[in-house]
Amino acid sequence: MPSPHARAWFLAAAASLSASAFGQNVVLPEVRVTAPRFADTERTLPYGVSVITADEIRASGASNVNEAIMRLLGVPGRADFYGGGEYSLDLRGFGTTADNNQVIVVDGVRISEADLGGTRLVGIPIESVERIEVLRGSGAVLYGEGATGGVIVITTKAGRGVQQANSGSVYGAVGSYGLREARADAHLGTGGLVLDVNAQKRKTDGYRDNAASDVEAFSGTAQWSGDWLRVGARLSQDDLDARLPGALSTAQYADNPRQASRPDDWATLKGQRGALFAAAELGGWQLAFDAAHREKELRSLNAGFAYDYDIAANNYALRAKHEGTVAGLKNAFVAGADFDDWQRDVLGAFGARASQRSRGYYLKDDVTMATGTRFSLGARTSRISKDNTSSGTGFDDSPTAWELGVSHPFNAAVTAYARIGTSFRLANVDEFNFTSPGLVLQPQTSKDAEAGLRYAWAGGKLDARLYSSRLENEIGFDPNAPGPFGFPGANVNFDPTRREGLELDASHELTRAFALRLNAAWRQATFRSGPYAGKDVPLVPHASVALRADWTPLAGHRLSGGVNWVSSQHPDFANACAMPAYATADARYAYQFRALELALGVTNLFDRKYFTQAFGCAAGQVTSIYPEAGRAFTASARYQF
Repeated sequence: MPSPHARAWFLAAAASLSASAFGQNVVLPEVRVTAPRFADTERTLPYGVSVITADEIRASGASNVNEAIMRLLGVPGRADFYGGGEYSLDLRGFGTTADNNQVIVVDGVRISEADLGGTRLVGIPIESVERIEVLRGSGAVLYGEGATGGVIVITTKAGRGVQQANSGSVYGAVGSYGLREARADAHLGTGGLVLDVNAQKRKTDGYRDNAASDVEAFSGTAQWSGDWLRVGARLSQDDLDARLPGALSTAQYADNPRQASRPDDWATLKGQRGALFAAAELGGWQLAFDAAHREKELRSLNAGFAYDYDIAANNYALRAKHEGTVAGLKNAFVAGADFDDWQRDVLGAFGARASQRSRGYYLKDDVTMATGTRFSLGARTSRISKDNTSSGTGFDDSPTAWELGVSHPFNAAVTAYARIGTSFRLANVDEFNFTSPGLVLQPQTSKDAEAGLRYAWAGGKLDARLYSSRLENEIGFDPNAPGPFGFPGANVNFDPTRREGLELDASHELTRAFALRLNAAWRQATFRSGPYAGKDVPLVPHASVALRADWTPLAGHRLSGGVNWVSSQHPDFANACAMPAYATADARYAYQFRALELALGVTNLFDRKYFTQAFGCAAGQVTSIYPEAGRAFTASARYQF
C-alpha cells in the first residue's frame, strides 16, 4: 500500500470527518451509476466511481470524450500517433500499455481492441453522451481481461432508455488553426417508440505542419419501451482523415515545435458499430442482452511504408440481476456471460491474420445488513484463445478473478469502503508475436487492494481512496531485451511491479451560483525487483491535479474554466530523462438567450509549450517528441428546439 505518511493522513482524515459529521442530519441526493453493469447507488459501492455529466461536458467546452475525461477528471493522456484529437488515457499508471489495462464500454458493449492499435473515443459524437463513469481500479470480475487499471463506462442519452420530450439542437463553431465544426442531434418519440440521432463533423488545419484532420461521426438509436420490456437497435459510424507530422528531436522541438518531421505521412481510420439490445424486468429480476458487431479499417503511410488492416469483432453479453430479501437481509445477485470474437487482417505483402476468442462467466452477490453495512463477493472464470499467423503461434488459457468488498455508513454523511481481489491480462496478438527468442509470455496477474472514504456535507462531497496493485509477469515492451531479429527490443514479462497511490474527488457549491470541483491523484508505478528495481515505469507521472470552477453571475451568463497540472515523467526505463511537468488552463464564457447559446472558449490560455507524448532518451535529453497545441480560441453557437 502507499507510504506510511499517506496512510496516516488518510486514517486521520477519516476519523476527523466521521467525528465532525456525527449526529448531523445530512440528506444526500441518490446518485445512480451503471458501472456495476446494472444501476446501483454510488454511495454504497465498495470502490470508487468518478462521474461526469452532460452538463459538465458542455460547460467545459470539451469536443470529445478524451478531452472531457482529461479536463474534468485530470486523467493523464498521451497524444495518439494517428492524430485527430485521439489520446491514450491512463487511469492508474500503466504507461504505454494503459489501453490494454483498462476496459472501454459504450452503452453496455465492450469496444476495447485486442491489439496495440488503441481504442477510439473521438468517433463518439459528444452531444450524444449523457454521462461518463470511471470505475477506479480493477473491474476484472464484471468486465474480464485487462481491467486492472479500471473501466470507462460511457452512456449515451439514448442508452438511458428514459422517456423525454421531443427535442434537438444544432451547433456550429470556428476557431484557431482553421477549426470548423458542426453538430446536430434530435430526440423524437411517440408512444413507446423513440428515435435518437447525432451527427458531428470537425475539421482543423492542426497546430503543426502536416497535421490537418477531418473527423466525421454519426450515431442513431431506435428503441421501443413498454411496461416491462425495452428493445432496440443502434448504429454508428466514424471516419478520420489525418495528416501525421511525426516526432521531433530535442533540437527540432526547441527550434520550432510546429514543424513536421514526416511531411508526407497520413492515415485514414473508419469505424462502424451496430448493436441489438433488450432489457426486461420480470418480478424481482432485471435482465439485459446485447449483441454487437463492429469494424475498424486503417489505411496509412509511414515514412514511405504502408500499414493497412481491417478489424471485425462480435460481442454478446447476457446478464441478470435479482434483488430481494434473504433471511431478513437485503440481497442483490448478479450473474452474466460475455462472448467476444475479434479478428484482424493485416494487408499487403507481409499480411497476417490475428484472432482472439473469449468466453467469460461471472457471479456477484451483495448483502446489506440492517446497519447499512454492505458485503460484496464476486468471481469470474474465462476461456481465452489467441492466434497470429505471422508467428505461427497462439495459446489457450483459463484465467480467473475474484473480489471481496465491504462498505459501511458511519452516519448519513460518512461511508467507508474497502475491497481486495485479483485481476489478469494475457498478451495481445501483437505482443506474443514479437518476443525474445524462445520466450513464451506468461499471463499477467495482479493482487489488488483499495480503501476509501466518502464524506458529504451541505453543498459538497469528497471521495478519497488509497489503492495498491502488486503485479507479477507484467507484459510490456523492453527496449533492452534481446529482440527476435538480433536487434534489442522485445515484449517480455517484467520482473514484479507495483501500482499504488491516493486519489481525491471533491466538489463544493459555495453558493447556488458558484461551484468548485477538484480531482487529484498521487501515484507510484515502480519495478519491485530485477535490473530496473526501484525505477519508475516509463510514461507515468507521479501526480496530476484538475481544479475547475463554474460560475453563473447573472441569469443566462455562465463562466467555466479550470487548471490541469501533470507532473514530470520518464520516457525511458533507466529514468535518465524526464519530460517536463506541465500546467494548462482553459476558460469558456456562454450566454444563453432563450433557445440560443453563444460561447467563446480558450484552451492553453497562457500559451504554454509542452508535450504529452515522447518515447526517446538520448544523452540525457528527451527526444521523439510530439508537441501539443498552443493557445486556441473557439467561438460557437448552439440552438435548441
